[in-house]
Amino acid sequence: MNSTIRQIRDALRENIDEKTQKNFQRFFKEEVKYYGVKTIVVRKIANHFWKEIKACEKRDIYDLCEQLLISDYSEEAYIISYWLPKMTRQFEPEDWEIFKNWIDQYINNWAKCDSFCNHTMGNFLERFPRFIEELKEWTRLKNRWMRRAAAVSLIVPAKKGHFLKDVFEIADRLLLDEDDLVQKGYGWLLKVTSHTHQEEVFDYVMRNKHHMPRTALRYAIEKMPQSLREKAMKRTLSP
Repeated sequence: MNSTIRQIRDALRENIDEKTQKNFQRFFKEEVKYYGVKTIVVRKIANHFWKEIKACEKRDIYDLCEQLLISDYSEEAYIISYWLPKMTRQFEPEDWEIFKNWIDQYINNWAKCDSFCNHTMGNFLERFPRFIEELKEWTRLKNRWMRRAAAVSLIVPAKKGHFLKDVFEIADRLLLDEDDLVQKGYGWLLKVTSHTHQEEVFDYVMRNKHHMPRTALRYAIEKMPQSLREKAMKRTLSP
């Protein structure tokens, strides 16, 4: 597996794009570690090496994933986010603690959080929905990325119309969160939920709009008709 790691890193270095490298940091408030490789190229590299490792034992693939996460390079984290959803049928309940620990220890920006949680965690929760109750507890943690993960891990299931009650409960728990990246996370979750449950999400926003941070509110109503957006954005006038 060490040779695979070396080959992956060599491939990433060989595909550094000057413009991507120059602009990468501007998408983040915190300092991030990166090569500067275009997303489409990272995907191609991930798919190339997946063909080489997909027959390996699951525990060996997980070890390889953790080594890539430990490096802290953004593109290496993105690679495992392409790999793990391909292993959905191999997911087991015991993987919950592994994935939770990876998010807690290695996820340190919104892009890593979203790329890992949207499909890996989303697929896991569709297979084992009983873990949604534990997901809700992440909303109480100090780690901002765990709190964001509590919302964005349901993005893909919510697009399919699943887990409506749980979506609103997570939004309730994060409603007054002061972190803008957490606000954007649950606002995004409400937005994708509105694709299949527009009336319910609109009603939720209207009930909470005087408390909901404007950032979350704007995200939640972004795809609604203009007439609904205007109603949601209208604040009660002071006497």
